[in-house]
Amino acid sequence: MKKILTLTALGTVLMASEAMAAGFHLREQSAAAQGNAFAGATAGAENISYAYYNVAGLTRHKGTQANAGVTYIAPRSTASGVQGAGGDENIDIDNIVHAAWAPNGTFSHQVDDKLTVGIALNVPFGMITKYDQRWVGSDHGNTSKVISATTTPMAAYKLTDKLSVGAGLPIQYVKAKLSNSAMYRYVKDVALQGDTVDVGYQLGAMYEFNEDARIGVGYRSEINHKLKGEIESQDASLVGGMSGLLNQDISAKLDTPAMFSVGGYYQLNEKWALMAEYQRVFWSSFESLDIVGDTQNAPGKPYISSTKENWRDTNFYAIGASYQIDHQWKARFGIAYDQAAVTVSDRTPRIPDSDRIWFSGGLNYQYNENLSFDLAYTYIKAKKATVNTAWTENTGGTSSDFSAEYSNSVKLFGLSLNYKF
Repeated sequence: MKKILTLTALGTVLMASEAMAAGFHLREQSAAAQGNAFAGATAGAENISYAYYNVAGLTRHKGTQANAGVTYIAPRSTASGVQGAGGDENIDIDNIVHAAWAPNGTFSHQVDDKLTVGIALNVPFGMITKYDQRWVGSDHGNTSKVISATTTPMAAYKLTDKLSVGAGLPIQYVKAKLSNSAMYRYVKDVALQGDTVDVGYQLGAMYEFNEDARIGVGYRSEINHKLKGEIESQDASLVGGMSGLLNQDISAKLDTPAMFSVGGYYQLNEKWALMAEYQRVFWSSFESLDIVGDTQNAPGKPYISSTKENWRDTNFYAIGASYQIDHQWKARFGIAYDQAAVTVSDRTPRIPDSDRIWFSGGLNYQYNENLSFDLAYTYIKAKKATVNTAWTENTGGTSSDFSAEYSNSVKLFGLSLNYKF
C-alpha cells in the first residue's frame, strides 16, 4: 500500500475535533455508560460493554453474552472573525467537523466460577475535519481524517468473593488521510495517507463491598505508533533545490495516551443508584511532533521537522444516577466536566480544543430475560476557544499568522443491544 506523508500535515492527525473527548479520544464505547455521562463506568459493569473501562467487571456476568452498539457523533465547530496576517477581512467558517458513526462490540464467556474470557472491538480514537480548500489558514491543514480500530482479547479472574482482576491486550490499527493546501511558498496540495498496527495492554480491578456497593480501577497503556511514508507534492518541481527534500521516505511517531480511571457505584435502594467517575488521560506524553527523513534532514539535525506541542494531562469528572421505573424500564442521568488537552498559549487551528461540559440521559429496556436495549443522548457544550497563532511557540511570527474564535458543541446518540445465550 502506498503511503504519503508531508512535512507539516501529519500534525493534523492531532487536531482536536470537538466530536470527542479532550484531544482525539473517543470515550463513547458503551451506550449504557453514556446515559450516565460515563459516571461509574469503571465500577458499573451493568453489561459487558463496560469492560472497555474495566475488564475486571466481566466476572459479574454469567454464561455467554454479547453486546453490539453504535454511537452517532454529530459535532459542530465554527470559527468567527477569522483574520489573516495580511489584514484579510473578517470572515466566518461555518463548520469544520463532520458527523461519524463509532461502532463497538463485546463478547464474553464464563469458563467457570472464577474465570471469564472475552473479546472486544472498539474505535477509541478518531476525527474528521475539513476546511475550504483555499481558506486563509490552509497551510495549517485542510482535510483531516483519522480512524482507529482496536481488538482486545481479555480475561477476568475472581480472586475472592469480593475482589476481581482482569487484563487485556489491545491490538490497535490507526489510519490517517490528511492534506494541506500549502507548504512553503510554492508547494501546494500536499497529502498524507498512512496506517500502522501496534499493541498495548489493559489492566483492571474491582472490589465489591457488598451487593450494593463497589469500586473499580482501570488502566489502559500508551500505544506507540510509527507511521511510515514519503513526502509528495504535485508542485514539488517548482522549488528547485528542495526537490530532494520533498521526495524521500520519512516516518513519524504518533502515541495514543495512557489512561487511568477510578469509579464508584452504589445502589441506594430498589429504585435509585448513584455513581461517580474520575479519569486521568496522560496527554503530556505528546511533547513534540518529529518528522524523520531517510536522506534529506537539515544539516546537523536529526529531523526534517520538529514541532513543539506542549499538550497537558487532562482530568475528567462525572456524577450520575439511575432510576428503575418498573421491571422493564430504567432511566439514566449524568453530568461531566472534561478538561482540554491544550491551553490558550498552545492552541492552533489544528487544535481548537477547550474545556467542555457533558449533559447525558439514557434508557434501558429489558425486553425479556435474555434481550435488552440501551439508548443514550448527550449534549456537549465547549467553552469558546480563541486561536491566535502569533501567541504560540509553534507558529508565531510566520507570514501565515491568523486569529479566530471557535464555538464548539457535540450531540451524541448511542444505541446498543445485549443478549444472554
